[in-house]
Parts: sequence; C-alpha cells; structure tokens
Amino acid sequence: MSELQAQVVVLGSGPGGYSAAFRAADLGLNTVLVEKYAELGGVCLNVGCIPSKALLHTAKVIDEASSMASHGVRFDKPEIDIDKIRDYKETVVKQLNQGIAGMAKARKVTVVQGYGKFTGSNTLEVENNEGEKSTITFENAIIAAGSKIIDLPFLPEDERILNSTSALELKDVPDSMLCLGGGIIGLEM
Repeated sequence: MSELQAQVVVLGSGPGGYSAAFRAADLGLNTVLVEKYAELGGVCLNVGCIPSKALLHTAKVIDEASSMASHGVRFDKPEIDIDKIRDYKETVVKQLNQGIAGMAKARKVTVVQGYGKFTGSNTLEVENNEGEKSTITFENAIIAAGSKIIDLPFLPEDERILNSTSALELKDVPDSMLCLGGGIIGLEM
C-alpha cells in the first residue's frame, strides 16, 4: 500500500475536477487528482459531448458539401466508412486526453487512477483496477464526481435499448432510432 500526502485532493477528473486541480496547483498547492477511469476528462470528454461533437462535425461537413450545389459546386455522393469515422472520433478524444494529462504533468499534479473512498475526515483510500490500494492524507478535498448514465428501470433488458455511450459505439448506423431524454447528447442523436 502506497501513501501520499496532499494539500488538496480532487476526486474526479472531468471539467470541474481537472480545472479545480489545475487551479490549486497554480496557486502552489500540492495537489492529487483521483480518477476511477483509465483516462482523464470525465464523461463529457470520453463518452459524451466530445465524441458526439466529433461525429456531428463529420455530418456537418457532408451536409455543407451537398449544399454547395446551389453555389455551382457539386460533389459526388460521399462514401461512408464507419470504421474510419469511429477512428476519427477516438483520435479526437485521445488528443484531448493527452492534453489534459500533459497539463497535469506540467503543473506537477499527481494523478492517481482508481476508485476513491473517504475513510476519515482527512484520508482517502484509492483502489485501482488490480485491487491495489493507496492512502492519500489531505488537508482539503474537492468532490467533482461528475455525472453518470442512468438505467431506466421500467425498460426491459434488450440489446436494442442503448444508452448514449453504447449508441456512440454502434458498429452500423441504424435506419431509425427513438431517443428518450432531452439532454444534449440525446438531442444530438
């Protein structure tokens, strides 16, 4: 079991968490950023807003190209390679992940991967995916745990029922889709 000491520990590395950690570090505070997932950035960056925006960008370019016919410029019908589009989406996400990790390193923010659990008023136990535990003793804590996709209990278990994360990972584009919910990702779908 490893032990760390910090003036500030931040639980969660989404936009709120990494911004708080970077600000604390910029103020000269010894800062530890704890993230349960392998990549920094939270839901928006990894499985939400950013992947959705990357796909929307591709769709917008296709739409703009087709609308140029009214300006006297005509393009052939586009060939869609869903695997390459998915690779583009993942490249965008990875570049942003690396950017956040680079900013953390430049600011000397210690990043700890694992699930954090408070064990006292000034201690946090973090367990990583391999079951290894570390303890962080801190003076101040910021909880920026972010959002989580909810399952709707009234819906049956069915492979056709998707959440926003699984919808963004579909192998093929469905002919039709019904979206429940008025959040930004649901609206973009």
